[in-house]
Amino acid sequence: MTRIISSLAEVSAAYDALYCDLWGCLHNGRAPWPAAVAALKAFRATGGRVVLMTNAPRPNRFVEAQLDRMGVPRDAWDMIVSSGDAAQAGMFSGMVGRRVYHLGPEKDLGFFTEVPAEFAGAPTIERVPLEDAEGIVCTGPFDEMTETPEDYRATFLYAKAKGLKLLCTNPDIVVDYGDRRIYCAGALAALYEEMGGTSLYFGKPHPPIYDLARRRLAATGVEVESGRVLAVGDGFLTDILGGLAEGTDTLFVTGGLAAEDFGPDVEAPEPALLQPWLDARQISPTWAIGRLR
Repeated sequence: MTRIISSLAEVSAAYDALYCDLWGCLHNGRAPWPAAVAALKAFRATGGRVVLMTNAPRPNRFVEAQLDRMGVPRDAWDMIVSSGDAAQAGMFSGMVGRRVYHLGPEKDLGFFTEVPAEFAGAPTIERVPLEDAEGIVCTGPFDEMTETPEDYRATFLYAKAKGLKLLCTNPDIVVDYGDRRIYCAGALAALYEEMGGTSLYFGKPHPPIYDLARRRLAATGVEVESGRVLAVGDGFLTDILGGLAEGTDTLFVTGGLAAEDFGPDVEAPEPALLQPWLDARQISPTWAIGRLR
């Protein structure tokens, strides 16, 4: 049974590293939550490593710049591993061809221009119109503030007829931007699969992003056993399922995407509401907390 805790400090001594989600845990898309920042700083002060693990469809350098603009202090984390990082490896390996159609906003162009060092000598990836493409790279809707997956049904019918694979750089279905809920690349990839197309995933809950996190920790001289890692997140289908599949303990932040299901106080989920919600999904996170603190 999942135990509700009031602070990360209650259980942090059992872990050497955190795989901590961003949206819904550390920030709301516009500003960080001070209590979450303080919790991560306190964990690092005891020698723990904080890996910010995000399904953002951009290389980590762009995520870092976004966090800087929000005012997230650098001493709250050790490294950033993004879905964009893991998906880049798939793209530059040629998993959807070398001539690709980019489905996504211009803010994600760094996904194509920031070539990882290990692929510096790889053949060029060219962005082309859909009719000339060998595959699709999806970083989200063109206009995430107004569009829904249904806006792309005609595009996907054409892509499916051409037999194109879709590389999904962000498996999240939705995120909350301030008080607004917006669709992510995962929602588009799910629709494409529903229509009979093939989608490839690299972020949480899929293995590539966790493999990348382990490699990057090892590169700093840190080898962490799965049992000493805590996966923290508000995305039940991404953060929690991904952590469980990797053999790590999990901390479900109930005050994120599913906050309205657990009572009026976002900081204090009601056990009588939380446990049936978890039972219906037949999976139990190790811990639960209203907001990361």
